[in-house]
Amino acid sequence: MKKIFNVVLLAAATMTASASITASANQLDDLLKQVKADRISVAKLDKKREAEFNSARADKQSLLNTAKAELKKQNVRNDRLTKEYAANDIKINQKTVELDNATGTLGEMFGVSRGAAASAAGMIATSIVSAEYPGRIDVLSRIANSKEIPMLADLEELWFALQTEMTQSGKISKFSTEVTNLDGTKSTETVTRVGTFNLVSDKGYLNYNDGLGQVQPLAKQPASYISDAAADYFGVTTGYAPLYVDPSRGAILALETRKKSLMEFYHEGGTVGYVITVVAILGFLIAFERIIMLGAMGSKMNSQAKNMNQPNENNPLGRLLKVYHDNKNADVETLELKLDEAVMRETPKIDRGINLIKMFAAVAPLLGLLGTVIGMILTFQTITLFGTGDPKIMAGNISLALVTTALGLIAALPLILVHSIVASKAKGIFGKLDEQSVGLIAAIAEKESN
Repeated sequence: MKKIFNVVLLAAATMTASASITASANQLDDLLKQVKADRISVAKLDKKREAEFNSARADKQSLLNTAKAELKKQNVRNDRLTKEYAANDIKINQKTVELDNATGTLGEMFGVSRGAAASAAGMIATSIVSAEYPGRIDVLSRIANSKEIPMLADLEELWFALQTEMTQSGKISKFSTEVTNLDGTKSTETVTRVGTFNLVSDKGYLNYNDGLGQVQPLAKQPASYISDAAADYFGVTTGYAPLYVDPSRGAILALETRKKSLMEFYHEGGTVGYVITVVAILGFLIAFERIIMLGAMGSKMNSQAKNMNQPNENNPLGRLLKVYHDNKNADVETLELKLDEAVMRETPKIDRGINLIKMFAAVAPLLGLLGTVIGMILTFQTITLFGTGDPKIMAGNISLALVTTALGLIAALPLILVHSIVASKAKGIFGKLDEQSVGLIAAIAEKESN
């Protein structure tokens, strides 16, 4: 029984081992098949890459062959052009010698004509005659820059240009041209040209801008007496008229336009200058009011002096007479006190503002001195910051120092004069009042003595 059991167990074990071996064998076969399949795929991919490489290699070789052929072709062309260049250079030298031999002394004329054309072009380009006769510079520039021997027509053009400039320099011509105004607008105006010196219109002097080929008004007209003479000259149709002419062809006129006007000098005084102006205006207004009032007061007093028996209270003398008539019966001492009181009441009305004018006359130069001190302080500050290399940096502060001093003196001198006038008028009125007061007291005293 035991033997039978062992045989069964052995058979079962044998069957299990046989099944396991069979399964392992199947897996190895699958793996082998997979490896073979992958090897075939890799081989196909390698063949494809090899084919692509061989194809690209063939293309590169073709390009290389083409480049070599082109290089050879260009080398051949370079050799041919080098030989042609050397031959042409020799030929040019030969032709240059032939040209020199053929021109002979004409070469000197070529140089002279070019030099004359260049010199004339520079002169004519800036001449105001070109405002009336434009286009001459084009022909002269062509002759001056030409590399060929000038033709007879070119020499004639040069001659005509020089002759025109020479002839027109001695003429006064009136013509119409387009004027470019300072605001950019353009207008056609009648312009008078005085030789080669000046352009004049009814608005004053004009300038010819050779760079733009335009007639333009000056940025600022010269002094009024110069510009007024130009306007008057432009309006004259017969006879003679004076005119200021610039012999430097605009240089002196340009300097005249750079000169500062009185208003420009005045504004350089700055705040101190404006304060001095206010002080002067106030002083003159007070003086003007006092002169009118004292003049009217003196006129009324003169009228009152002709009619002493009928006092009118619209003037100091009438009010003084009114006090006299009201106290005619009083004693001399009382009447004298009454009249002195009446004169004292009139004093503030007569003296009003006179001392203020005197004060303004004294303050004006002191303000000018203040402006001078401020200007010098600013000047030294500028020197400290920027040095003394550029005088223009200090010019503004120095102008402040000088202009304020001048303004202070200009304000003070007439204020002193008008103060003297007003004071003399007031003194005259006081003299009349004192004279009449003394006369009235004397009349009363005479009556009492009788």
